[in-house]
Amino acid sequence: MKHFWTLLLLGFAGLINAQTPLWMRYPAISPDGSQIAFAYKGDLYVVSSQGGEAKQLTTHQEHDYKPVWSPDGNELAFASNRYGNFDVFLMPAAGGKARRLTYHSANDFPTSFAPDGTILFTATRLDDPLNSQFPSGGLPELYSVSKDRKLKQVLTTPAEAAHWNTDQSKLI
Repeated sequence: MKHFWTLLLLGFAGLINAQTPLWMRYPAISPDGSQIAFAYKGDLYVVSSQGGEAKQLTTHQEHDYKPVWSPDGNELAFASNRYGNFDVFLMPAAGGKARRLTYHSANDFPTSFAPDGTILFTATRLDDPLNSQFPSGGLPELYSVSKDRKLKQVLTTPAEAAHWNTDQSKLI
């Protein structure tokens, strides 16, 4: 019986090693549920939620990831280190030229679009000195940036994966 369990365990280990992981990460489902954007090997892709071949949206040596859909599904915000550190970029969801929205030496990572079209993102830029965690380089504050690059600090306390409700009265 001992040999049976050993062989069974080795068989499962062989199956696990036989699978080739694709390392598709940071999936984001479009607002209408028809597409999934994701990062793979430092580039962004989009694929039908029904399956099929993925369309590559970005191609270069820098790292693009953390895609976030606009409420109408026409645009994607994402983080890219094209200029050294990670900034927030915006591009058409169907592909096309990406536009840089943030220009700070801190890393910026988008979390969601607000109903008013601004993009929420986290960054470790300016801790509130009254915060009991100040100074902490590991706990990002919450910011928003508009499509015309107007920046606003939303929270001085840490916030991850933040989303506004529909009337922007509550932050989840």
